[in-house]
Amino acid sequence: MVLITGASSGIGAAVADRFAAAPGWHLLLHGRDKERLEEVASRTGGAVLRADLADPASAEHIARRAVESAGHVDVLVAAAGIGWAGPFTAIPPAAIDEVLAVDLASVVHLVRRLLPQMVARGRGRVVLLGSIAGAVGVEGEAVYSAAKAALGAFADSLRYELKGSGVQICLVIPGIVDTPFFERRGAPCLRSRPKPVPAEQVAEAVWRMVVGRDRAEVFIPLWLRLPARIHGAVPVVFRRLAERFG
Repeated sequence: MVLITGASSGIGAAVADRFAAAPGWHLLLHGRDKERLEEVASRTGGAVLRADLADPASAEHIARRAVESAGHVDVLVAAAGIGWAGPFTAIPPAAIDEVLAVDLASVVHLVRRLLPQMVARGRGRVVLLGSIAGAVGVEGEAVYSAAKAALGAFADSLRYELKGSGVQICLVIPGIVDTPFFERRGAPCLRSRPKPVPAEQVAEAVWRMVVGRDRAEVFIPLWLRLPARIHGAVPVVFRRLAERFG
C-alpha cells in the first residue's frame, strides 16, 4: 500500500495517477480539499483520507488510518507542501508556523509513526519531496527554504540510521514545477530560470525511486544538481553568481 500526502492536486495528484497506472497498488490519498481529493480518488481508485497537516494531531490520525486500512504501509510519498513568498520581515507569525508545520514537522511526525512497522518488516520506501530552494536558498522564501533544507538533512540522517534495514529513504529535489502551488501561496513565480517542469515528470522520478534500487536522491531537472553542488563546494562563488544573475 502506498500513502500519498498532498494528493488532491499538483505533484501529489500526479504521483497518484502514476501509481494507479501500475497494477497491484492500493492507494491511500491524503488531502485537505474534499472535492479535489475525491476527484483524484475517483480516477485512481484510491481511498480518501482528509486531514490538515497544520494540525499537530494529523500525523497520528493519518498513520493510524493507513495501518487500519491495509495492515501496513509499503511506501510513503510525502508530497504535501505549502509556501509563502515575500520579505521575511513581512511574513505573519502564523504563516511561519503553518509552513514549518506542513512542510517539515508533519513529515517528521508521520515518518516517525510509520517507520517502525517498515523496519520490523525489513522493507519499505519513504519518498520525501524537497526543493531546490532547500538546497541553495531562495530570496523571498526564507521559511520555505529552511523547511526544505531541514528535510534534506532529515533524509540524510535517516539513511545513516537505516543502513542495512531494508528501508530506503529517498529525496526528490525539483526546481519550479507547473502546479497551483504558486497561486495558492499568494504570489506568482516571477523567475524565468529554471523553466517549470510538469508535475508528471516529478511523479515519474518518484515512481522510479520506489520500483528501482539505490536511488537516494534525484534532482528534477537533472542539471539542477550542478548549482547545488557548487553551492555546497564553494558557497561564496555561488552567492556572488546568485546575486548577479538571480
